Amino acid sequence: QVPVVESGGGSVQTGDSLNLSCIGSDETFNTYAVGWFRRIPGKERELIAVIGSNLDPNGMRITYADSVKGRFTVSRDNAKNTVYLQMDSLKPTDTAVYYCAVSYYSYSYQYQEADFRSWGQGTQVTVSS
Repeated sequence: QVPVVESGGGSVQTGDSLNLSCIGSDETFNTYAVGWFRRIPGKERELIAVIGSNLDPNGMRITYADSVKGRFTVSRDNAKNTVYLQMDSLKPTDTAVYYCAVSYYSYSYQYQEADFRSWGQGTQVTVSS
């Protein structure tokens, strides 16, 4: 297990931005892919972004769900054991609890929820119109 803690959620207006952080407990965090998920009320948890590790021989791979592509940006700072989710142009439909999770894998070409462990406690994001 690689414990993680999310932070950065809050209540904002449509069009605003938020930057979520996912902080790993130690440097091993940097050797695994990290995913961002969200649970919208009444819906199943959704994988919205994944960032691989720099152990990928083809370069650190980043993927996004169509629902956030072009508005959200995932990045990582290995010196701080942290993965970020920059969320721009927020909409009321982005209202959810956001989670980060550490993958079993350092990199992959596609992911599903079962590929992740070490979940954070979640951080609430509320976007009002």
